[in-house]
Amino acid sequence: MKCVIVAGGRGTRLGGETEYRPKPMVEIGGRPILWHIMKTYSHYGIDDFVICLGYKGEVIKDYFLNYRQHEADLTIDLGRDEVRALAETSEPWRVSLLETGLDTQTAGRLARIARHLEGETFCFTYGDGLADVPIDQLLSFHRQHGRKATVTAVRPPGRFGRLDVDGDRVRGMAEKPPGDGDWINGGFFVLEPSTLGGIEGDEVAWEQGPMQDLAAQGEMMAFKHRGFWQPMDTMRDKLMLEDLWATGRAPWKVWV
Repeated sequence: MKCVIVAGGRGTRLGGETEYRPKPMVEIGGRPILWHIMKTYSHYGIDDFVICLGYKGEVIKDYFLNYRQHEADLTIDLGRDEVRALAETSEPWRVSLLETGLDTQTAGRLARIARHLEGETFCFTYGDGLADVPIDQLLSFHRQHGRKATVTAVRPPGRFGRLDVDGDRVRGMAEKPPGDGDWINGGFFVLEPSTLGGIEGDEVAWEQGPMQDLAAQGEMMAFKHRGFWQPMDTMRDKLMLEDLWATGRAPWKVWV
């Protein structure tokens, strides 16, 4: 099974982090967030990736072309012009890096790579969010309901501390309260190839067009995930994810 990852975003709210690289290449714990997402899927046996490139796609190409050098300890003999890996470090990944346009919207990117999916059910997610979604359970849920599409539904994390106020007296506070209880699109889709039919043009956004059509047709089901989910939209998000990784409390690290 293939996993499609949209990785063409600019990430303008991350400031200087994305001046020279696309948003999915912003690092958490010294590795791109894209790597973390791929490690999650790989943990569940999905090692065939299709990456939709856009803004500064050459940075992602360079990363994977030189993956072993990035990850391994090396001995470099300048006199002999030799490079030797001290320990082989790699992944069992097959990665297709496909140019899908600088300003193409999400559905447009999917339409551009549809021919590479070989008419099979596939996973699809965004290149800027981390979660501990149990991919095996997500796939089982999709197969059981028999509809064309599954979206992982999540409750957004709270962003501000909530005061517990009694009159004018503050009785306490919660640093990171949950969201308002609504379910939202958390990405981590499972889709049948027929969901890509009828996408017309690069300007079509998956969230505003095809998703709404599938819902109206009764062809989209929600896999409710009550665990960890966090997008990386701002520097605040990035720093929070960095802290979780650095302190060994990263819930999305399901691999050993």
